[in-house]
Amino acid sequence: MPDHVAMSKTTQVAADRAFDETKTVLPAEVARGVYIENPPGAEALKLMHLLIGKAGGRMAEDVRHELRLADIKKIDGMRNHTRATLRRLFIELAGAVIVFDDTEAQCEIIGGFLDRAKLDYRHEVSGDLLVAWWFGGAFREMAEKSCHWAILDRQTVFALSSKYSILLFQHVASLVNLEHVASKTFTVAELRALLGVQDGKLGRFSNLNQRVLQPAIAEINQTSRLTLTATPRKIGRTVASVTIAWTEKPMEGKQQARRELDRPKVGRKARRDGTADAPPLAFPASGSIKYAPGPWADVPNPSGRDRDLMADDFRAWCKSKGIPLDAPTILQTWTGFVGRAKL
Repeated sequence: MPDHVAMSKTTQVAADRAFDETKTVLPAEVARGVYIENPPGAEALKLMHLLIGKAGGRMAEDVRHELRLADIKKIDGMRNHTRATLRRLFIELAGAVIVFDDTEAQCEIIGGFLDRAKLDYRHEVSGDLLVAWWFGGAFREMAEKSCHWAILDRQTVFALSSKYSILLFQHVASLVNLEHVASKTFTVAELRALLGVQDGKLGRFSNLNQRVLQPAIAEINQTSRLTLTATPRKIGRTVASVTIAWTEKPMEGKQQARRELDRPKVGRKARRDGTADAPPLAFPASGSIKYAPGPWADVPNPSGRDRDLMADDFRAWCKSKGIPLDAPTILQTWTGFVGRAKL
């Protein structure tokens, strides 16, 4: 449903989608919010998404929520957490300040995301740990009044490696369903606040762009259903604002992003930067080579014999010689085999 006509409560939408563990319903006020002090890091933000997703339609209630460490460990993209690492993340979240501007009541609500958390380690020896938390009053009031939301792909959020990527992704995700809206312009100060860049760091826009904005966009473009671009706008020689635009990828692009999410995280940055080593060449283990990936069908064939018949003979010959089909010199071996073939 487009954001601007939404009349349902965010909590109701979250309750209705409780069955879908691949998505998190996030209040748009949180997705677009600004963490004024002590902005959480990437891992703490992932935990924040997990806590909101687990609470679902009960996120606005002043109740105890629970989650077991074993369930956290099952999530691809979350680190193999221990009590010590979770403690540090909850400390980060407890220090995050949320500002909610209630325009109807004409007041700003300033408060914490969390009231408190408990790590019950009575059965820690057996590898079990019970995580309990209570959301802060500012967050609960915001969630209760919220009628606008972002529905985020959890796998994408958990795959993102920097807080800048997560903060930008959740903000844009809260806007993508607005009709006739495909971009948003930020002043440089607003963009710094959105990305959680602390005062005194990366003061020059060129540094902010090179080290924060462009890497975040590249990571989002690699792992999500969206393609983002950033266009700086200058007044004189100074960058005054940046327009972030987004488009939804065609089906092929979405499938490519999904394949990337299903691949091991190791090597993802190299694949994104185009510096990953080419995969090892391997002769097709079965079937026709006519349309198989690789240069196999392009090798000169003086004999004119059917290439697929030669491919079957080649596999049998390699097996008899103990030559693996992914040997480093397999292309040269195949070339020689074809060159020696007779009618």
